[in-house]
This record gives sequence, structure tokens and C-alpha cells, in this order.
Amino acid sequence: MDPKCATLLRQLPQVDELLRHSRLAPLTASLPRPWAAAQVRRVLAAHRDKIGACPAEELPPRLNEEALWRELEQALAAAARPSLRRVINATGVIIHTNLGRSPLAAAALEQVREVAAHYNNLEYNLARGERGSRQDHLEGLLTELTGAEAALVVNNNAAAVMLALNTLAQGKEVLISRGQLVEIGGSFRLPEIMAVSGAILKEVGTTNKTYLHDYEKAITTETAILLKVHPSNFRILGFTHEVALPDLVSLGRSYGLLVVEDLGSGCLIDLSRYGLEKEPTVQETLKAGADLVLFSGDKLLGGPQAGLALGSREVVARLRLNPLTRALRPDKLTLAALEATLRLYLEEPQALAALPTLRMLTRPLPELARQARALARVIKRRWGPRLQVKIRLSEGRVGGGALPLLPLPGYALALSLPPLAPQQLEARLRQATPPVIARVEQEAVLLDLRTILPEDRQVLLTALQGVMGQFEEG
Repeated sequence: MDPKCATLLRQLPQVDELLRHSRLAPLTASLPRPWAAAQVRRVLAAHRDKIGACPAEELPPRLNEEALWRELEQALAAAARPSLRRVINATGVIIHTNLGRSPLAAAALEQVREVAAHYNNLEYNLARGERGSRQDHLEGLLTELTGAEAALVVNNNAAAVMLALNTLAQGKEVLISRGQLVEIGGSFRLPEIMAVSGAILKEVGTTNKTYLHDYEKAITTETAILLKVHPSNFRILGFTHEVALPDLVSLGRSYGLLVVEDLGSGCLIDLSRYGLEKEPTVQETLKAGADLVLFSGDKLLGGPQAGLALGSREVVARLRLNPLTRALRPDKLTLAALEATLRLYLEEPQALAALPTLRMLTRPLPELARQARALARVIKRRWGPRLQVKIRLSEGRVGGGALPLLPLPGYALALSLPPLAPQQLEARLRQATPPVIARVEQEAVLLDLRTILPEDRQVLLTALQGVMGQFEEG
């Protein structure tokens, strides 16, 4: 070993010495000693590897102790934080898949806390004093809200699609328009879900045009389902044609075939009444005659991650009997949050006021403008002129595969902190406590007011205070 390399390696402190050092004491105090020691060993091992891999002529004469201390502090601070944690969504995308989709309503949070902290009647029938079904807690509420004969809840909508196809069409053909073979988040493609389910995919029509006769010509004795799928986060525009659900239902009835619609996001309120683009509701889809309607609980519905299957009593009963239903069942926390969310829909004004997703979707421009001005004044008063802030018109999005063509006009704060580049400021905000997730546009970092929750505004200022403190120290 080169003498310079050996000298640097000897300068690395021992693990016990570092753990006892006063500089790390505030960070190690809240950590179990074995966990803190593991972080210190990892940092030291990385330094050893770096020293060993460096050519002798490039090695410094002495160890950079300050760099080592900083890495240790960062590693211990990271170890003390939960991996899954709160962030501030300043992107303007409401149902942001990467940021946990829909925030829950206060009523849902309270119901989760109550159920999580105590024993509960998850699978116990209180009236009969015997074992019950976890599915019974929501079925009555869902049928009341939607007009469906029966309902089943699983852990997400992809699971609902797989369960439905496996139950109703295993080894049989499922007809679907070629233009509806979508890929959803994480490169998860509908044809792959169908393959796993055991159903046989049979495409009809073309990418941009599918007619009723395309379905009819493709029907054989092996056909089980006519499947209609919401196009999620894309649209085909221009020279297009698709078959309306009532026509598909009529065809299905003629041939004794089931008609299933995957709505994707799924909503229980007609959003066009509030100035938004028309999105088919669950109620309308069931009324049009679909035998089974599938949708998510954590998108436009505004609840927890879940997959909901609503439809005829006979079809849902078949899904319940599938052994996969147990593997895909929701837990008590999901059911608690979903029940509280659905109860808000019993009165539409209450749902619009209490559900964060619906509230953000329908926030009026004047309200956003007032909040932008108020927040800009605070920032200017505290950190101006070092942190430069301007109010800009902004364009948010619904997200989550819902209403992909609908822009949501709003206001954003455009932040600049010379001499930092916008990308550097964005990175510092992302590493703040709590992290602030923003976007960079036109040489500034934009904080879109539409998705900054009321309870996040003071927390946002705290995060900015941390960023400014680091900037001034540096």
C-alpha cells in the first residue's frame, strides 16, 4: 500500500470515538446506538474506498476532516428521518402520483386514527355476535351513493381490473378497442394486466377509430367480456370515433356478454357543473347498463388507495368467491378512510368543501390571487431583496390520469435567489425540511398556489427560512 494512502487511512477516526464526540451528540441522541453506529461505519467505509481508489499522486497530505464531519451529520440526520414523509406540493398537479395522490379529508384522518388505535369490528358482526365480512362495511354506502346492486373493495384499481378479468374471463376472450390499450403509471400496461389475469386479449378497430360493428365482427363462442377503458392520461384528437357505452351494452345484451368499464379515476360528482371538463360519473356509467364498473379510490374520489368494483349482484358475487379476493383485500385503515370519504358524498356541498382534491379543483381564481399576494408580501418582508419574488399566471393540472387536457388557470410565486441558478434553488427547496416540490419555468422556481394546502403555508415559510439560513451561511 502506498504510504500516503496508509497515512490517510490511519487518520480516519474510530467508530466509538465518533459516536462519543460532542459534535454528533445531538444527532445520535435520538437514534438507537447500533443504528447510529451502522451509519458511521457506512460513511467511514465510503471514505476508505475513495482513498484506496485514488491515485497516490492525487491524494491530499491530510484528511479533509470537515468534509467527513458534514457527511456524518448528513447520514445521521437522514437516518433519524422516516423515509416516507410529508412534502409540500407546489407543482400545481393536484392528484400527483409521485406525491401520494389525493390528501385525505380531516374526517378520514380521524376515522383512521380511531380504528388504528383500538380494536375494531373489521370482520365481526356486532348484531349477530359472530364473524362477519370486511366488505360489509362499505357496500351499503356505495350502493346508496351510486345505484349499484352490489360493491366490492380491493387494494387498487389495477387489482380490481385483474380480479374482474380473472373471475369473468379466464381462458376466454375480452374484446377491447385498440385505442384503449393504455399504459398507466410505472410502465404498467393494460395488456400485461390482462395476460396475468388469464384472459385472452382481442383488439378491435384501429387506434383512432372503433365502431360497433368492429366489436360485433370479433365476437365468437369464446368471447366473455366487452371491455371499455378510460384513456387515462392521454387523448386521441381529430379524426376519431369510439363506441358509446349504451351501444356497447345493447350489443352485449344481444350476445349474452358482460360489459365492463374501467373508469380509472372515477368520480361521484358531475364536475362540469363547476366549470370543469365533463368526466363520466360512476352513477352515469352504471345507469347506462354496465355490468361492472371499476375505479380508483385515491384519485378524483379523493380517498385512500383502493379499487372499487360496482355492478350487478350476480357479477360482484362471483368476484367475492374468487380466492384472489383475499389476496387483494383492503386493510382496516383503507376501509376506515374510504368510509369516511364516502360519507362526505352523501351531501354534495359537504364533499366539495371537505375533500382537499375537490376543493383544489374548484378553487376560484380570485381566491388564488389573494393568497399569492399575501404570501408574496410575507416573503418580501422577511427576505427581500435577496430572495426575489414575483406573481405569475400559472397553469396547473388535475393529474392522476384524470382530465389530461384540462388546464387549471391559477397563480404561482416565481422565486429567484441570485447567484443561484433556478435548478440549484429548486434542489435546495427539495432538500428542505419539509421538502418543497416545485417546478422550474422561465428562469425561476414556481410555487403554484393551487396545490399548497392551507396548513402548508406556514410550514412553507419555515422551509424557506431553512433554505435562506443555509444560503447566508454559505
